Amino acid sequence: MSSTTSAQSRRLLSNGNDGLIAVHPDVESVLITQAELQARVLELGKQITRDYADQQLILIGVLKGAAVFLSDLVRAIDLAVDYDFVRISSYGDGTRHSGSVSQESGWKADVAGKHVLVVEDIVDTGWTLRMSQLEQQIASLGAASVRICTLLDKPARREVEVPMDYRGFEIEDKFVVGYGLDWAGRYRNLPYIGVLRPEVYSLKR
Repeated sequence: MSSTTSAQSRRLLSNGNDGLIAVHPDVESVLITQAELQARVLELGKQITRDYADQQLILIGVLKGAAVFLSDLVRAIDLAVDYDFVRISSYGDGTRHSGSVSQESGWKADVAGKHVLVVEDIVDTGWTLRMSQLEQQIASLGAASVRICTLLDKPARREVEVPMDYRGFEIEDKFVVGYGLDWAGRYRNLPYIGVLRPEVYSLKR
């Protein structure tokens, strides 16, 4: 099935308290609804607010996947908080880790003496954070602390351990899109987390 199928062919599915939602035809099933995402982000925001009370906090989001999550999370934190982004590439247009990681652009904010929370969309193999040495880079610039917050955790794929201080959801080993997560630059704007149909990403582009 082509990922370019028109929005008019989207099907309506019942998802509990969300009622009927329009599901993209390339999505096999909705794993996490928009309402569930919103509720969990609010919970994380409250927890982070408590943990960093009276401290200088800056969020550094890993582009592009974490942009949507960070934009909601920063508004759920009731503190004076700044944010910035770093771009790290590892997947390209595929569904498996490429075996290499490159940091394409860094952050501009001064992290010296501040508490830094790295915001990820998903942690699966763990290699992106390990090979980028992002935590070590931030710490070397004098950050008071460096912690990690991920929206999704996929432990079945883990190859190297990554210390996660905040986690939104633990998910099964399925290829997911939406809420900032993509395949080949598509589906980032879906308001839910959905499982992509295997026949979509198995097609040769």
